[in-house]
Amino acid sequence: MINRALIRLKVLQIIYAYYQNGGKNVEATEKELFYSLSKAYDLYNYLLLLMVEVTRFADRRIDNRRNKLRPTYEDLNPNTRFIDNAFIAQLAANQQLEDFCNNQKRSWEDHSEFVKRLFEQIEASEVYQEYMAKESLTYEDDRELWRKLYRSFIATNEELDEILEEQSLYWNDDKAIIDTFVLKTIKRFEPDNGAEQDLLPEYRDDEDKEFARKLFRQAITNAETYRNLMSNNTKNWDLERLAFMDILIMQVALAEILSFPTIPVSVSLNEYVEIAKVYSTPKSGSFINGMLDTIVNQLKKENKLSKA
Repeated sequence: MINRALIRLKVLQIIYAYYQNGGKNVEATEKELFYSLSKAYDLYNYLLLLMVEVTRFADRRIDNRRNKLRPTYEDLNPNTRFIDNAFIAQLAANQQLEDFCNNQKRSWEDHSEFVKRLFEQIEASEVYQEYMAKESLTYEDDRELWRKLYRSFIATNEELDEILEEQSLYWNDDKAIIDTFVLKTIKRFEPDNGAEQDLLPEYRDDEDKEFARKLFRQAITNAETYRNLMSNNTKNWDLERLAFMDILIMQVALAEILSFPTIPVSVSLNEYVEIAKVYSTPKSGSFINGMLDTIVNQLKKENKLSKA
């Protein structure tokens, strides 16, 4: 689940913190990198659990209405399609998600008012109304409902962003990427897999974990070399006048370009230009792209870089 786009972002954030703290302890900072990546995986599970909790709230509300002093006909004969959703039933029974709940001791119980408001928003939506009014439903309908609801009410929810920020400093920066993983997971669910349906693993393979470690260490260890390359190719600019985040983005980018022969230069350039657009100044993307392109061409002329 933790892909290289997220790893690049995490390495940049951790190196920024490393310098802000005086650049004193590489080993401790590396541990912080892997801790922050593990928190991203926690967020993935926590957001999956949110869909289950919304359904449980709807179920409890139906029970409360049935048991009130003077229930109406509608109270006694509710439409239970939402709470009977086959995809959610499968997700709620998922063994990996259950293990997460037991090991991390996480739930949405402390945010019951948020869960209530989230369900009310869902209940008022056209997507929900159309689903509840269908003559018949398939598993695909149940799964598609939650794909639509997640995109509309969870992926872009400012109140949820505030809740997540209170729980972890890492989560707000992670959420946009994690949302794509949750949506991918929904799409992957198949009814025949039952409770054994695979969720996305924390890392795709050991190679990605090693990518994180090597990228971090190369960016720190060879910082002076990379900054000299920048300084030598900064026309009419003193390196100290550049935005600090721009320098760090190029530092990590050069670590990747020079340390990973199987990653094409164009892939690395595109990834760090996109990061710059979000995490630095409005003009940083084009500036960094031009600067790195100049450095890459120089290294190729000097036969210090041979990959495409």
